[in-house]
Amino acid sequence: MSRSLSSAMESAVEADLVRPIVLVTCAFDSGDLNLWNGIGSLTVSSVDYVGAGTLLNIGEIAESSELQANGITVTLSGITDPLLAKARDEDYQGRELTVKLGAMDAANAVITSPVTVFSGFMDTMVINDSSETATIQVNVENRLIEFERTRVRRYTAEDQKIDYPTDKGLEFVAEMAEKEIVWGRSTVGSGGGTGPARDVDPAVPQQLD
Repeated sequence: MSRSLSSAMESAVEADLVRPIVLVTCAFDSGDLNLWNGIGSLTVSSVDYVGAGTLLNIGEIAESSELQANGITVTLSGITDPLLAKARDEDYQGRELTVKLGAMDAANAVITSPVTVFSGFMDTMVINDSSETATIQVNVENRLIEFERTRVRRYTAEDQKIDYPTDKGLEFVAEMAEKEIVWGRSTVGSGGGTGPARDVDPAVPQQLD
């Protein structure tokens, strides 16, 4: 997968001394959890990241020339009670997790435009909680997994109301399936009244009364 780099990032990658940083964002209902692999707080593009240092581990990010949904594993050790409660009590499955790769310059300032190296959805989470510390391991599915999922939708009133609760456009679909529609017949007799139906041959021009 090709990615475009800013000129500053290209210079940082080609320098004799490279100072890479990893930024991880986990989406939770109560607010995003932003972590980076350094010490202390770090602000990148107006987003505040909490330093996890060596306690943050990102599994191998595998890519191939084929269209494959390769996931990753993110592990965080030595976590605090508030973060443990967030992981244990909040819904996380299907929430987005993004990994970005950035770099710092010689003054330890973040170079603009970190590149996204992985974007996916949190799938399963394993929490190992001991008396002294806790470890969270999250398996993350690649976004490409969406192409492998079967989405079954039907033209029924119940299905339509999933997206549009007040829509009645499909309310009579079930009746229409068994409805007999008579085409090419007239039920109006001469004089404008309702009379017996007469057969009409569509191939023969008809004279209007």
